Amino acid sequence: MKILNGEFKLGILGGGQLGRMLIQEAINYNLAIHVLDSDKDAPCRYLCNRFEVGDITDYDTVYQFGKTVNLLTVEIEKVNVDALETLEQEGLKIFPQPRVLRLIQDKGLQKQFFKENDIPTAPFQLIDNRMQLMEVDFTFPFIQKLRRDGYDGKGVFKVKDRDSIFLAFDAPCLVESMIDFEREISVIVARNERGEIKTFPVVDMDFNAEANLVEFLVSPSEYSEAIQDRAKVLATKIAEDLKIVGLLAVEMFLTASGNLLVNELAPRPHNSGHHTIEGNYTSQFEQHIRAILDMPLGNTDSISYAVMINLLGEESYDGLAIYDGLRDVLKLKGVYVHLYGKKFTKSFRKMGHVTILDDDRQMAIEKAKFVQQTIKVKA
Repeated sequence: MKILNGEFKLGILGGGQLGRMLIQEAINYNLAIHVLDSDKDAPCRYLCNRFEVGDITDYDTVYQFGKTVNLLTVEIEKVNVDALETLEQEGLKIFPQPRVLRLIQDKGLQKQFFKENDIPTAPFQLIDNRMQLMEVDFTFPFIQKLRRDGYDGKGVFKVKDRDSIFLAFDAPCLVESMIDFEREISVIVARNERGEIKTFPVVDMDFNAEANLVEFLVSPSEYSEAIQDRAKVLATKIAEDLKIVGLLAVEMFLTASGNLLVNELAPRPHNSGHHTIEGNYTSQFEQHIRAILDMPLGNTDSISYAVMINLLGEESYDGLAIYDGLRDVLKLKGVYVHLYGKKFTKSFRKMGHVTILDDDRQMAIEKAKFVQQTIKVKA
């Protein structure tokens, strides 16, 4: 196959840890990887065939970069879609497709897509500015989200009462009711150009309330087969409705009454799938490559129970990263450490993750708690 001769150029917009882990799988397919990122010290810098420093939100920069590759993908949604649409019109294959990226860049458009396609989600309203919060139909407290550019818990504000409105975002936003949910779960689904679709096992997620980031996940989920099947059917429906090519992470709330409500989508490898590198027969990163190259999708079955811990920078530390406790956790069986190549740490910055595998679910969780208590990212 032509793509396996080492000359097929796969372009990635974004050079962070998702791109880094994507490259680690792409190497096995003998692809030449070209990366564009604004940070000259981005995690992908020394792993790719060609690294270009440039703004992935700038039209000309993205357009010119796209002219140098055979296929283009992204590791972050915040890219210049206008440039991608032009490149697509000129014949370049771009996955996920620019129309999908345009939809997912805007949380308001996401919600409207859910409504139009009968996808269950929390009640919502769209507003243009802070003062319109005075007129929304929801009772306090409710959630305000910036329509654009929010990520990793940024761009989310809990409106507790009328006084807190004056601290809220003064920009176009999505407002939604507070959901009494038991847990947030995630399903990652892959779809190739031929329409083949496969889902990964459902995962249970726990959040760091202070950082508003996924801190701890367990795969596969502990919920009933019926609930997991409903979640997979819902994720598959969304992938089919979008006709996306590549990966799609579907985050859902499981309510106390057993209903599933879709929260958000991510059209790329996702934090809730990092455990698949060791925990599943095919990782989410390899699956993304298979999907965008229109290859047969891989086996997504779990090899064993897997627990994933995000390594976040300790609060109040800012500087050259030091990983305390690393030697102690590496003594444990079934522990896999991934450091993202970020030179500097700061409060709650994602610096790496650790996956723990064990045939016993509770034992995997206990090991994960030890890892969480032992490794500290300081400066």
